[in-house]
Amino acid sequence: MQETIDFIKSKIGSFVPEIGIVLGSGLGELADEYCDIALSYSEIPGFLTSTIKGHKGRLVFANISGKNVVMMQGRFHFYEGYSMKDVTYPIKVLKKLGIKTLFLTNAAGAINESYKPADLMIITDHINFMGTNPLIGKNDETLGERFPDMTEIYKKDLINLAQKSADKLNIKIQKGVYLANSGPSYETPAEIKMMRTMGADAVGMSTVPEAIVANYCNLNVLGISCISNSASGVGNSTKLSHNEVINTANEAKDKFKKLVVETIKNIY
Repeated sequence: MQETIDFIKSKIGSFVPEIGIVLGSGLGELADEYCDIALSYSEIPGFLTSTIKGHKGRLVFANISGKNVVMMQGRFHFYEGYSMKDVTYPIKVLKKLGIKTLFLTNAAGAINESYKPADLMIITDHINFMGTNPLIGKNDETLGERFPDMTEIYKKDLINLAQKSADKLNIKIQKGVYLANSGPSYETPAEIKMMRTMGADAVGMSTVPEAIVANYCNLNVLGISCISNSASGVGNSTKLSHNEVINTANEAKDKFKKLVVETIKNIY
């Protein structure tokens, strides 16, 4: 960890990030538009390589709306064969670099039948259906306590702020519960029916491990899902593909970028 921190600080100098953003599938363009310093994951000690299309694999530092921001242009996934500690390692690094607030974004399938592809959904809560927890193992007291409370992972004031930003921009926003599966296979229609019964509105293969660790590290978390498709068996859903996910995220990227920038502008 210290080697990772020392290397990054040697590259960014006096820049101290206040806000971290994890950019999900197809949503990395924000880091192309705002980029003062970019570090490839492959050159950062302790970082892994993202192997998934739509994830560039860079740590990007920039000033957005007057705030110092660090963006993960691509994330690591449990289904890539990485451990939960590997998947969430960057969140701990961002915490030690100085961030207080973390935006987690993703592309997700709609379980809620009222959602449409290219909708944006603010995450109000989540269901961990990945079969494990990133906090298993020896606890690091410098980061957080052994048994963290999970009552309000996604901070209500940030949810309200994002909603106000969307209203100002005239962007329609959904709010709902995100359920995370391990992947990489998509869900069956029967599984989606079960998840709807459990109270999930959208489903994906990321975000929840990072949210658990961010909450553990006492970071203020905002989650935003880009609804990329209807989940299996929902409405007129057809055969699912990752290309569809990327293409729909591209459709939503402009309003996504506007929402994130406006929310950052009003965050303090």
